[in-house]
Amino acid sequence: MKSLLALCLFALSPSLFAASTPNFVLINIDDLGYADISPFGGKTATPNLDRMAQEGMKLTSHYAAPVCSPSRAAMMTGCYPKRVLPIPGVLFPAAAVGLNPSATTIADMLKAAGYATACIGKWHLGDQPDFLPTAQGFEHYYGIPYSNDMGIGAEGSKSSAGEPLPKGNAKAQTAKKAPENDETGLKGNAQPPLPLVDDHNVVERVKAAEQHTFTRRYTERAVKYIRENQKKPFFLYLPHNAVHFPHYPHQDFIGKSGVSLQKDWAIEVDWSVGQVLDTLRELKLDSNTLVIFTSDNGGPTNQGADNTPLRGSKGSTLEGGIRVCTIAWWPGKVAAGTETKAITAHMDLLPTFGELARCKSVGELKLDGQDISPVLLGKNDATGHDVFFYYRGFDLEAVRSGPWKYQFATKQLFNLDADIGEATNVAKDHADIVAQLQKHADAIKADLGDKTKDAPGVRELGRVANPQPLISADGTVRPGFNKIAKMLP
Repeated sequence: MKSLLALCLFALSPSLFAASTPNFVLINIDDLGYADISPFGGKTATPNLDRMAQEGMKLTSHYAAPVCSPSRAAMMTGCYPKRVLPIPGVLFPAAAVGLNPSATTIADMLKAAGYATACIGKWHLGDQPDFLPTAQGFEHYYGIPYSNDMGIGAEGSKSSAGEPLPKGNAKAQTAKKAPENDETGLKGNAQPPLPLVDDHNVVERVKAAEQHTFTRRYTERAVKYIRENQKKPFFLYLPHNAVHFPHYPHQDFIGKSGVSLQKDWAIEVDWSVGQVLDTLRELKLDSNTLVIFTSDNGGPTNQGADNTPLRGSKGSTLEGGIRVCTIAWWPGKVAAGTETKAITAHMDLLPTFGELARCKSVGELKLDGQDISPVLLGKNDATGHDVFFYYRGFDLEAVRSGPWKYQFATKQLFNLDADIGEATNVAKDHADIVAQLQKHADAIKADLGDKTKDAPGVRELGRVANPQPLISADGTVRPGFNKIAKMLP
């Protein structure tokens, strides 16, 4: 039984509720670089995102986490990822652990307040029934439960479109149990086929041909969901598998960028955003819907992502690994053509949505995020975080306060306002700043620890016995899931 974090302040009829509380659409792109889109300086044309930024606000100091699963945990729970998902990296298929079902997610909070809730796309917080979106407050789920590279190589999950597939019999690559000391799931050639899940049905075994269709199918599902729920408040979480390696843009977009498949897929993502925003405009829901566009981490530069002018890449706590391109859009509420340097983060979304949805905290769980609606709405003296901590797995690697960022391992201090590329160490000139940042670090270490998951503020992972792949190489579907033989449009 979940301990609900939010209670609705007012008991309203559905029609009154829809008129007085906003809808939320959260679009989360996988591995999108800071400058992979044109509003953040990218060379690839993304006109729908340009318009979104022109009509909304760019959040230029918005933080995720270095890799997928921790970032999504922060987004869903309003906490530093180490607090709610203490794992060294990411989750894999058939993991014995995942986001604890007792955790309160954005979907739990909003569902309790009368919202319709759906997740369409990549989940990556655990693929066992206890961990999937339908156990975490979402009434509906459609998507792949983890990254699109976590499948069988001979079926296209280890190579991008047009590249030769590895030789070998896919059925021979039967999933094996992970070592007893590794609960995070199956890796490499032990990984099972990619499953497409529709609520509690495994509806497809995903191969290369199907990978091309996901951005389009997710978009069509999202548009359909908005149309079907336009008369009541809704929360749509749309986490795309794009633009994660392997790169599989739809055939209609291959070659559009003239640069790479990765940039072609970014153009398709832009198309998808346009479809969602156009639907909201058509249904006259735009003035009552907050849309957030973001990425789950910095882009992997070795796979074609562009994080300019940031230094670093996915997987690191350099700015290029954790600061992400983010846009907030709410015509009439979020001022058009604005941007903010306020320090904001994925963990701020739960308290922000809760405040805007007229929910109140009952104080049962500690949040690290804060309500940033004053920042989004342009309130006087609105600020973001005074201090932000850069965790990578179990390790506290850096801390930021104002423009100052200190990296503990290298003992380097950077003024990010003057040196966004983290090129010049000024620690020797600002010993007082270093000392103050160290005090902040000592405080968080007393709560979340450093280099260990054993700390007072770290919560229990969700855990299941005998985890199984949702679909095995021979086509067997996990007990408890139904199998639909037909391909969905």
